[in-house]
Amino acid sequence: MMRNGLIALTAIALASSASYAPQSDAQSTKSAAPRAISPSEKAQGAKYHPDLLAEYGGAYEGTQATYVTRVGKKISLQSGLSNAEGDFTVTLLNSPVENAFAIPGGYVYVTRQLLALMNDEAELASVMGHEVGHVAARHSAKRNTTSTIGQILSMGVGALTGNTALSQLAGYGTQLYTLGFSRKQEYQADDLGVTYLARGGYDPYAASSMLASLGAETALQSRLSGQARNIPAWASTHPNSTDRVTRARKQASATGIPQGKGARNRDAFLNMLDGMLYDDDPKEGFVSGQQFLHPVLKLKFAAPAGYQIVNGTEAVTISGSGAKAQFSAGRMPGNGLAGYIDAVFKSIAGNSTINYSEIRNIEINGIHAAQASARANNASGQVDVVVTAYDFGPMAYHFMTIAPAGQGTGPLASLVNSFSRMSDAEAKAIKPRVVDVVAVKAGDTPASLSARMAYSDYRLERFLTLNALDQNSRLTPGQKVKLIIYGP
Repeated sequence: MMRNGLIALTAIALASSASYAPQSDAQSTKSAAPRAISPSEKAQGAKYHPDLLAEYGGAYEGTQATYVTRVGKKISLQSGLSNAEGDFTVTLLNSPVENAFAIPGGYVYVTRQLLALMNDEAELASVMGHEVGHVAARHSAKRNTTSTIGQILSMGVGALTGNTALSQLAGYGTQLYTLGFSRKQEYQADDLGVTYLARGGYDPYAASSMLASLGAETALQSRLSGQARNIPAWASTHPNSTDRVTRARKQASATGIPQGKGARNRDAFLNMLDGMLYDDDPKEGFVSGQQFLHPVLKLKFAAPAGYQIVNGTEAVTISGSGAKAQFSAGRMPGNGLAGYIDAVFKSIAGNSTINYSEIRNIEINGIHAAQASARANNASGQVDVVVTAYDFGPMAYHFMTIAPAGQGTGPLASLVNSFSRMSDAEAKAIKPRVVDVVAVKAGDTPASLSARMAYSDYRLERFLTLNALDQNSRLTPGQKVKLIIYGP
């Protein structure tokens, strides 16, 4: 988060290519013969690839990226969209959101956060095969919906304000690109993914084990509501259920490949994961409980109890009962904070006009700041939109808060007043979380290993979910498991 410049409100269209040939939903998976990647699809994918990279924190480099690219290209070839690996661009995204997707033109993506949930190479192949299956079956065209990054973002603020521009501004950076598919489309993508696994020499049962892990992670995140992360984006756009797990197992059985006979490559996969960044990248800001910390920019703030902080690529959103906020940045204009606040309100208004109050200068924690408010309408009444901007040298930072009319910043007054500079010592003390793959030793138990997890709560539950284990699982010496620890 926190790139230079005010947030752009221009929606980035991810429309399906006109060269698509939609099939009837009644057609079976086996009869869904995909066509080769067309030049127009390649051009479309190339056009939007940079935008998706920017929205998801850029590409994650290193050993993990090389591994993911190899597996992604291998499984993508099984779709029949192309017989050349060079036609596919596979990217590991530097995002703390669990997600995966593919777009026309041979572009396939998976986030490092979702990669960490996987326990072998076949599970990675299953997720990528599922996403490529959506493209091969032309599901975006059947959906007949234009997805835009500007539209498919956090809808909470829009629901509160009833203002499209406000909704887009407050939602930008939540890192959710795609609309959900229908159940029939999900089943078809599941079936295609299992088919691709079998064709690629993988254990086709990996699809069901991956779906089960996603179900467990979704359940865990629902228990962690109010913590740093939402329910996985992949689970939100690809709804999971025990029916899908059971169905995936039946599809795997139908391939005729006995469970365990295809490749899983567990040890090689886990060795590859060792040392990979997990959760937020401190260079993009770090959520710790109710605090947002940015050791590079050396700033911090705290949300009130009961409010959730979500760190996006372009902005941080804070939401809870009764009020919402967005935190973002831009370069200080020549006319100072007054000009900056005016630019923010103009961005919010879009093609409309927002009349805001006289700007008043204030000081917050030794930092020169300024504040102005406006009244906006929504379906059930009016709300107060308050912009509070802070002078940080060549840069300025601001909160946009939205609360019921007459409340001003309302319950988020403490948030606005908590913004402060971070000392060098505080910044240096912040360490990233990383994946640590260890071999189980004699006497190790889930309880003893989970005590090493870099969290203050739900350590055992996090450990079990991360490793696809349950309360009754027994560990054996030499078995490899994943921990999340603080890195160097």
